[in-house]
Amino acid sequence: MSTAETSRFVRLRVEVVLEVGDAGTVAGAALGRISGDADLPAEERAHAESAVTEDTAEALAYLVDPFDLVKDVPGVELAQASWSSEEIDYDPDSPDWDLDEDDGDEDEDEEAAG
Repeated sequence: MSTAETSRFVRLRVEVVLEVGDAGTVAGAALGRISGDADLPAEERAHAESAVTEDTAEALAYLVDPFDLVKDVPGVELAQASWSSEEIDYDPDSPDWDLDEDDGDEDEDEEAAG
């Protein structure tokens, strides 16, 4: 496919760092979402319940849905989404976490390959 044929698709990259003040509340909300999912098979339910109670990042991944980011945006439809979460060491004063920094490495790689 040429660029003209695929230009209607846009990749939106979002990185979010969340501070969890109450891991128990997050896990409880994830457990509530799991218990409300009638289509979830019992084996998957048991695995999901275990994962969200043991790992806050897993609980957040279960609660955050990329569809929610774009569902009210007129003229767009979510074609594909993937996401992950992980616990990290975060220092807001570190230059490694500068959100204003332009991530030009990927653009440079694409230009070199294209």
